[in-house]
Amino acid sequence: MKAFAALFQALDATTAQSAKLAALVAYLRVAAPADAAWAVYFLAGGKPRQMVPTKRLKALTQEAAGLPEWLFEESYQAVGDLAETLALLLPPPAQPVDLPLAEWMAQLLPLRALPPDEADARLRAQWDLLAPEQRFVYFKLITGNFRVGVSRLQVTQALAAVSALDPKRIAHRLMGYTQIGRQPAADDYAALVAPVDDQAADGGAPGTGDSGMAGQPYPFFLAHPFSQPVAEMPALLGAPSDWLVEWKWDGIRAQIVRRAGEVWVWSRGEELVTDRFPELAEAALAALPDGTVVDGEILVWLPDEPQPRPFADLQKRLGRKTLTPKLLRELPVVLVTYDLLEHAGQDLRQEPQQARRALLETVLQQPGPPALRLSALLHGTGWPDLARQREAARGMGTEGFMLKHRQARYGVGRTKDAGVWWKWKIDPMSVDAVLIYAQRGHGRRASLYTDYTFAVWTGPQEDPDRQLVPFAKAYSGLTDAEIAQVDAIVRKTTRESFGPVRSVDATLVFELGFEGIARSLRHKSGIAVRFPRMLRWRQDKAVAEADTLQTLMALLPGQDAAA
Repeated sequence: MKAFAALFQALDATTAQSAKLAALVAYLRVAAPADAAWAVYFLAGGKPRQMVPTKRLKALTQEAAGLPEWLFEESYQAVGDLAETLALLLPPPAQPVDLPLAEWMAQLLPLRALPPDEADARLRAQWDLLAPEQRFVYFKLITGNFRVGVSRLQVTQALAAVSALDPKRIAHRLMGYTQIGRQPAADDYAALVAPVDDQAADGGAPGTGDSGMAGQPYPFFLAHPFSQPVAEMPALLGAPSDWLVEWKWDGIRAQIVRRAGEVWVWSRGEELVTDRFPELAEAALAALPDGTVVDGEILVWLPDEPQPRPFADLQKRLGRKTLTPKLLRELPVVLVTYDLLEHAGQDLRQEPQQARRALLETVLQQPGPPALRLSALLHGTGWPDLARQREAARGMGTEGFMLKHRQARYGVGRTKDAGVWWKWKIDPMSVDAVLIYAQRGHGRRASLYTDYTFAVWTGPQEDPDRQLVPFAKAYSGLTDAEIAQVDAIVRKTTRESFGPVRSVDATLVFELGFEGIARSLRHKSGIAVRFPRMLRWRQDKAVAEADTLQTLMALLPGQDAAA
């Protein structure tokens, strides 16, 4: 754990990309394979489930430190990070021992299944073995909140440097490595950095020469945002005929892998979600030939409706532990398919976009299973014509257009070396809302109030009984100078404190932007919005002039508006 904690500190202490990469490479070159397996898992985005409830950790730490609850909470608010607070408050260890990271994980993972008394005894014993600088990382792992300023790309580059392999090959091998519930071992790390065996037996990952698992997906190719004026598009992009234009769907990006007589459904987040979408697996078994991998978007789409349902309906599928026949009937999903990555066992990613599209159309010949749909192509006489068509995006339940160059290959991540995909999104929906609650941020913002809850009025200005009702939380969009100003106002106008949350006088109005909106029974306002962020501070607008709940309701898509 000592070496991993030192790596965490080195990564957290610098913003220089070269320094982060050097620290990763230095660690991986000397780490035991079992430790490196877990380190790569965490650094690449893996998150095991929370092993001990935070409420219990707080209580045990208060007891060990001899602190009343109010003093613990004050300490937590001052520090701003729970793991760091716990590590700082615990008494010094009785007998610190440097155990390997893999051995610590073997001790931590069983905690979830232990009776509370036995788990508490083990926790106390573990704390006596950890040096103070190791406890911080330990608590990050145990609470499931491990985050550090390193990207998956940097982890990929470090592994490539250690193994002397192409980063693209490493990226492919990493697919599925961080899925929830996985417990990586030394053999898993060895497979990541193993030399290429060009004579590998059939059944390995196509195009890699590796003998990987049969259901392994490909790294997802990601689009770049495009927001230039329409008048500049001919000079920047050329003619629309050079591009394949599709709707940008608002669902879950996924690959369906059909190999060895089986089907796997992978989300972009590298979750294996086959069991969450059985109709997709069934359709793939029926319609896709063995040795096929397709890329697309999972959406809730009822057979008799012209456009998909809002993302909130898809969340209902994700939030259920049991998929009842009623739920499957009321919220059926489809995969709107827009790329073919593998056909007849051959990796097609280096083929031009238009060639992959043509072959995809032959694979998904209609009529086919309703759960597999081909993404429609759009055409226009020019970019202004396509811009006019894009205005219908919100009514279609989409976010705008995807522009894919006809000659583009399928790259790894957000790159331009293989060709380009652009996401040409419509402007976000927006309302003017009032800040009513504030909470301190995390990490370097732990001392500032940066996380805000916003509200709109329940009625127009002439309504004497109207009230402010909360509907969204946001923490991004302000400059450092604006954050400092808002922080000062929050401190001056605080009315009440509820743990880490401060209720403030209604004095600040912000324009809030968001990508989607849907009805929600879980929210007091009856509304849920997607990806809210602050577009600007409306210092020119009085609180009484902020928008109303009726304004939000008017933005609901057709199906929800009529509900």
